[in-house]
Order: sequence, then C-alpha cells, then structure tokens
Amino acid sequence: MLALQVLASAQQLQCEPPNLHFGAIQVGQTESQTLILTNTGQTTVTISAAKFNGTEFSFPGMTLPMVLAAGQSTAVNVVFAPTSNGWTGQLLTFSSNASNPVLHVEIGGTGAIVDPMTSSPSSLSFGQVPVGTTATLSAQLKNSNTWKITLSGMNVVGAGISVSGPTFPLVVDSGQSVPIQVSFKPQSAGLISGSVFFTGPSLNIPLTGTGTSTGQLSATPTALNFGNVDVGNTATLNTTLSASGGSVTVSSATLSSSAFTISGVDLPFTVNAGQSVPLTIVFSPKNSGATNGTLTLASNASNPQLAESLAGDGVTVAYSVNLSWSPSTSSVVGYNVYRGTVAGSYSRINSSVDSSTSYTDNTVSSGVTYYYAATAVNSAGQESGYSSPIQVSVP
Repeated sequence: MLALQVLASAQQLQCEPPNLHFGAIQVGQTESQTLILTNTGQTTVTISAAKFNGTEFSFPGMTLPMVLAAGQSTAVNVVFAPTSNGWTGQLLTFSSNASNPVLHVEIGGTGAIVDPMTSSPSSLSFGQVPVGTTATLSAQLKNSNTWKITLSGMNVVGAGISVSGPTFPLVVDSGQSVPIQVSFKPQSAGLISGSVFFTGPSLNIPLTGTGTSTGQLSATPTALNFGNVDVGNTATLNTTLSASGGSVTVSSATLSSSAFTISGVDLPFTVNAGQSVPLTIVFSPKNSGATNGTLTLASNASNPQLAESLAGDGVTVAYSVNLSWSPSTSSVVGYNVYRGTVAGSYSRINSSVDSSTSYTDNTVSSGVTYYYAATAVNSAGQESGYSSPIQVSVP
C-alpha cells in the first residue's frame, strides 16, 4: 500500500475527479460531466491519445494532441449516451509523455427505460467564485413516476462542495419534489468538477465551478493632509496602492470634493499581486479655509470599496508694500503718501501727515500694479509736489 501511495503522489498527469459515475440515464438521452486534467510537473506534457474500451461514452470537442504547460489544467467534457438498459462500466485511457505515460479513469453509468427521478436543473454551474466565499444554487428533485421512490443516501464529489436539504432515507411520493441547496466554497483557485449522487434512484447532478484568487487592495498612507496651500496654487501628495493575495483591477475613482484631482494613472488599471502602483493626488483650493474629501476606489478586490481621507487648508495670502524715502532737505513736519493704478493719477492713502520716512501699505490686491509718490508738508501746512513715482507689481 505504501508503494502504491508513493506512486500515485508522483503522477505528473492527474485527473479530478478520479472517476465518473453518471447514475441512471434514460436510453436515448445523454448526460455530460467534466474531467479536469492537470499537469502537476515542471515540464510540458503532451497528451497524444484518449480512448474508451466501449462505445457509450465520448468526449466531443477534445482535440489531440493536447499540450499542457507545467501547472496547467484543462477541462474534458465526457458524455454518456446509453443504448441499452443496465449498468455500463468502461475505462478511459489517456496516453502522454508525462512521468505516468498512461492515466486510467474508471467511468460508469446505468441505462434506464425511464428516468426514476429527475433534477431541475439537470446540472449546476457556479461560475467564478472568489476563494473563501460561498455561492449557493438550488435544485428540485422530482419523482415523475407513478410509484414511490426511496432516496437512501447521497454522495458528494468535488472540493468545496456541500449539500443541504433532505435527510435519509427519504420516501418521495409520485409527483412529489424535494428541494436541495448546493454550495460551493473554493479553498484554492482553479476549476473544479464534481457531482451529487443520490443512491436509490441513481440520480446524478453534475457540478462545475471555478475558484478565483481575489486580491486585497490597500493604500499607504491611509490618509493625506496637504496642510496650508495658497488659494490659486496647487500641491501634490502621493499614495501607494498595493495588491496582496491576487491581482486587483481598479475600475473607477471618485472624489467627494472638486478641490482634489487624480493624476498619473488612466482608469481602469491593474495592480498585480505583490506589486504597487503610485497614485498622485492634487489639491487646488478655490477658497480659504479647511477642505475635507474622500477618495473612493472601486475594484474587483475582496474589499471592493477602498476609501482614503483627504484634507487641506486654503490660505489667502495677505500682500503688503513697504515704502521708504530720503528725508526732505527743507524744514518739514511730515509726509503724505499717494497711490494710483496709473502713473500721475494718485489718491492719498495715509490718514494724517506722517513724520516717518517709511510707510507700509497693507491694502494692496494680488495681481495689481501700483504707482506710489510722496509729498513733504511744512509747519504751515504747505505741501510739496510729488516725488518721482515708483512702480510696484503685486504677485
């Protein structure tokens, strides 16, 4: 027994399930099941031949030779079409250049005059199901005959497959239906093939499903704060998106505030498993004050909505113009300061005569060009003419 187990574990070309049981099928009808062939080795396998030792089974659509790369799997559809009543058992043989050049799969089914019991639907396909999650499908077992049928037991084939519903033994009256729930919870990525076989009526329900490896999306840092940014200017910060456990495709990005934008990527984009993608966020405050926002990324990750907090403060810059001049050579008590937006056309901006030879104008606006001139005032209140003007452009 030990030697046989070691030999089995060393097989390069493997098959799941290891055998197929089709149950009872009415003569003239067909049933399909799926075999999964996997190359578990490190070298390419070429399947050169596949044959049955009988005529009631076939595998339509299979093209030979078939090449499987290392680690690759393929699905083979097997059809049972009974031509007579009674049990039929055959041997399916795959020939290849694998370490086990001959792979045998036992296949059997029963031809019947009428279907003892039917299932609706007759087969179940779960499609793609993320690893670790559960998908559930329903089926109805119906006795369409005029006599009672006893379900004596149930055999479930397929990794991650479970069934809830009847307890056994169960007597099903003529015309009665029995509901069942079949669940698929894949523990690893890849295609699985299985079945639910009910003993008594020999009813078989083929199953297929694919476990998908869905990644987890994360962002570093989880929040961005731009601090103070002048109104009208921009600031940028970077966040790094990473995928773990599988590749993730980001399909959309939504920003709750128009003060924030994204640059550096085109949507949709994919973050490969174990890799990272930089994402640049731009803050462009339109008004002074605090601005808060949220970046929401939608993806096919196991966490389909990833949110990142954004914050920044818009600051209105206060500009001022500092003026100074040489003192008058005459006897004066002070000076007046004049300003205009056109040279030669001024208005006084100091409220009273200023004895200082400097002045700070705190009432200027961004983007405006000003012209300044000063006059001297003596003790009699007489005012001199304008000094030579100076031009100041505020950013």
